Amino acid sequence: MNTADLGLPVDVPSTALFTDQYELTMLQAALRAGTAERRSVFEVFTRRLPNGRRYGVVAGTGRVLDAVENFRFDEGVLGFLRERKIVDEQTSKWLADYRFSGDIWGYPEGEVYFPGSPIIRVEGTFAECVLLETVILSILNHDSAIAAAASRMTSAAGGRPLIEMGARRTHELAAVAASRAAYVGGFATTSDLAAGFRYGIPTVGTSAHAFTLLHDSERDAFQAQVATLGRGTTLLVDTYDVAEAVRTAVEVAGPELGAVRIDSGDLLLVAHRVRQQLDELGATATKIVVTSDLDEYAIASLAAAPVDAYGVGTQLVTGSGHPTCSMVYKLVARAESADPAAPLVPVAKKASGGKTSIGGRKWAARRLDEEGVAEAEVIGTGPVPTELADRQLLVQLVKGGEVVAREPLDVPRERHIAARANLPLSATQLSRGEPVIPTEYVQGRSGS
Repeated sequence: MNTADLGLPVDVPSTALFTDQYELTMLQAALRAGTAERRSVFEVFTRRLPNGRRYGVVAGTGRVLDAVENFRFDEGVLGFLRERKIVDEQTSKWLADYRFSGDIWGYPEGEVYFPGSPIIRVEGTFAECVLLETVILSILNHDSAIAAAASRMTSAAGGRPLIEMGARRTHELAAVAASRAAYVGGFATTSDLAAGFRYGIPTVGTSAHAFTLLHDSERDAFQAQVATLGRGTTLLVDTYDVAEAVRTAVEVAGPELGAVRIDSGDLLLVAHRVRQQLDELGATATKIVVTSDLDEYAIASLAAAPVDAYGVGTQLVTGSGHPTCSMVYKLVARAESADPAAPLVPVAKKASGGKTSIGGRKWAARRLDEEGVAEAEVIGTGPVPTELADRQLLVQLVKGGEVVAREPLDVPRERHIAARANLPLSATQLSRGEPVIPTEYVQGRSGS
């Protein structure tokens, strides 16, 4: 796996150090205690959705698969660990041969989730599973937060396309992941060329205010852009006077002008005025693109405006106020001994303060009402009820250490559109509320 495909600097050979030190100290102690090889089941879930959110969106699964496949301890990494005395020689030798050989199940990327949903289930020995905790959570917490914000924005846009343009508002590597997650959540294009290169996302972009300011006049700037990019380009019209800029833009490009972009002011009022002016000038097919610190609420407020597309940056790449999903990675079952045939027993943390967990290897299904609309997220251990057998949500992602569920990025994008459409209509409301469907637990008797 080329590390460039992961959004990593080319001099980083693997994802193995995208972890917390205590993963390795736990491994070392378990190796000494003889418990490292016990068969174990870890699950990723969140105890609650971000305040006011009605559903979550699973995103980053494809990146998780790449990260697991690329989780390798080469000599450079091992040398660093030995030099810092993070691991002893026995652990170092064990890590040198590390390859995840277990199974991973999970909600398919683009699916929606709710509190308690076992979004990812990792099965293998304790040693090989525990090492993956931090990198899996790092990816899923970030990407799912961005995808959830993107989903709310695309829903508010009512079918109008959205452009992801937040690269300059976040870390350069996070920007690439955010663009991918936004695409899963329904965005149409990105301004980030790295995201286009790595993930095949359509890219767009024309000019900033600096280009207009560079030239002696706005007309000179428009002429230079049209001469290079053609009459179908998008001209930025709010550097000086919007009405004058629109007039000049149509004079330069003609009625074939592709679009104008508005990046400031009262967008609702300005968009109406610009639409009227364009129509009066004969540029009836010229589109209007608006940007300027948009979020889902601002987009919804422009529903009645003659806007054809939205560009979103800061609010998208920061999760629109919720930059993480608070997902956790918990051991829910483990074998009684290192014997591969030893039965699994449920385990769970018991604590106050809302941090309790439910032990046992879980399945998940979504129950539908008589009209085929989701009415409950059902999670259980033990046998799956017959009536839910064909509604199970988890699919196998890794089998015996081999990735078995790679898919083109358009697949989770379309999956999300379908999953969101299958929720009650109130899921698309931007007003604060509880999860749109409840989570129900069915307690079985087995940890396996």
